[in-house]
Amino acid sequence: MSELVDPWWRRAEQRVTGRFTVAARPPWLQLAKAGSAAILSWFVCLMIFPGTLPMFGAIAALIVVQESVDQSLTKGIERVVGVLFGVSVALGAGALFGTSSWLFIAAIVVAMGVGWLLRMSATSTNQIAITAMLMIALGGSELGYGVERLVETLIGAAIGVAVNAAIAAPVRTGITRQEITSLTVHAAAALERLADALDEPRDEPWLEDMLDSARELHEERAKVHASLRRARESLRLNPRGRRHMRQLLEDDALFQRVQPIVTQVIGMSRALYDLYDPELVEDPSVIGMRQEIHRAAHDLRLLVVREDSAEAAPEPPALTAPYTIQRPPPRHWVLIGSLMEDLRRVRGRITGELE
Repeated sequence: MSELVDPWWRRAEQRVTGRFTVAARPPWLQLAKAGSAAILSWFVCLMIFPGTLPMFGAIAALIVVQESVDQSLTKGIERVVGVLFGVSVALGAGALFGTSSWLFIAAIVVAMGVGWLLRMSATSTNQIAITAMLMIALGGSELGYGVERLVETLIGAAIGVAVNAAIAAPVRTGITRQEITSLTVHAAAALERLADALDEPRDEPWLEDMLDSARELHEERAKVHASLRRARESLRLNPRGRRHMRQLLEDDALFQRVQPIVTQVIGMSRALYDLYDPELVEDPSVIGMRQEIHRAAHDLRLLVVREDSAEAAPEPPALTAPYTIQRPPPRHWVLIGSLMEDLRRVRGRITGELE
């Protein structure tokens, strides 16, 4: 009989490989741009410094091509500063300790100390140490050799930034829009599950599944937050940024409406799970509330619906006037009152009354 769960060794393998793999492959165009920038940097540096191996320029170009132009510029500055201090450490260590066999150890210690004193990031500190070791390994103990390597790095970083900006500069607004749409649709589905819970008696496993589905919205909302931040970064210093800024502003405004709804949906699911009673579905006041929850889910989906044709008639919203309960039932008034207040806030966010 097949196992219901993965064996321990497969779960361990997934945890290990998950540390250096990503869910989606990077765009092939980014890889092509990084390779092209490195090759271009190699030949440009060879023209300026013939007879050398321009590894510093090629490495800088590879590192600098990032998923946004803004990140490329940041990485370029970080690389240049790291090489500058790394060359200085190598020259200083060579002048103090000569060509001793433990010169590499001294260079590493000094490089880490410089990075710590200047409060540099771990990546920048490591670049100082790596640059110092490369300088010593390649036999560069003269000032002129170090200056050439610094110029190489500047050339590689500049080419990397230029290639990333000039050739289809990365834009993440499309991905962000898809993620916001997915979050909105999933929040509407969670509202539907709430209404289904009030439609007929539900058992404990069903309610747990409802609550777990609602809680997943929290993680999805956090991912959208991060995606919006990356989208803003992708438009910063981007030649195509102005063209996509309007869409990003619209998506951000939509997210500001949706994320409070997510909070209310999670709270409603938790309250219903904690205070659920099978007899709740027989309460007359719940029938109207169930219908309003269905309408709220319907109108929430309308926030992200885009008609394929301009001639198509837009679907009308389903929300009516706010639903009221004249006399709350004594047994379930806490739960019903809580759900009603959250539903009022959801309705206000959908209609824009609580903007």
